[in-house]
Amino acid sequence: MDKDILYQKLFPVDGKQQVWVLIDPDTLPLDQLIDRVCKAESEGVSAILIGGSFLSQDNFDNTVMEIKAACNIPVVIFPGSSRQLSKYADGILFTSLLSGRNPQYLIGEQVMAAPFIVKMGLAAIPTAYLLIESGSATSAQFVSNTQPIPRTKPQLAVAHAMAAELFGMKAVYLEAGSGADMAVPASMIRAVVRHINIPVIAGGGIRNVEDAHAAMEAGASVIVIGTAVEQNGLDFMHELLSGINNFS
Repeated sequence: MDKDILYQKLFPVDGKQQVWVLIDPDTLPLDQLIDRVCKAESEGVSAILIGGSFLSQDNFDNTVMEIKAACNIPVVIFPGSSRQLSKYADGILFTSLLSGRNPQYLIGEQVMAAPFIVKMGLAAIPTAYLLIESGSATSAQFVSNTQPIPRTKPQLAVAHAMAAELFGMKAVYLEAGSGADMAVPASMIRAVVRHINIPVIAGGGIRNVEDAHAAMEAGASVIVIGTAVEQNGLDFMHELLSGINNFS
């Protein structure tokens, strides 16, 4: 998919807030992942993210291919490493972990991935990835060997987001982490949104409609739900997404 077309699908010019579902191939068998993707599409989700901080399976490419074949909404890689690539995806969030100081995730993995992304023709959306303190250590924090931004320090998140925009990045992803105890604080989302002119994505720890509403009211262009959908099944997905859609 063309990069500009993908960007417009992910971040519509009319400003309508979006809901994405994050799929971790390690969490469930492929047939159950596909069931959740199809249900998510039917409930109005606008994109599927695929990836994880640590993937033990070696079937990433096949998983992306099967999920792409099962739906008509964009399927975008949310990579935990340079090994999580597939030509079957519509594109990739080309993330840099700006909140950390580990060069491997600031630029190292990106350099290793770049030649393959270009060869595959993947639409790459440059995205600043900011880990936010969530109440407990998350997989992303452990694997990346970085400290999250304290949840009581919105000014730090704002400064990192402003740097991302000056770098020319096209989105900022505020991430509490998969399975986080607490979502990104609404006050932090609101502060970041007020100080930059690129879309803000909020994910991690969103377990119910109230969490989703808080992030959307704070101005997030996109909210991402993952663990809650994986753990609680299709009925929960319907309940959660119906409530979100009624709000938006």
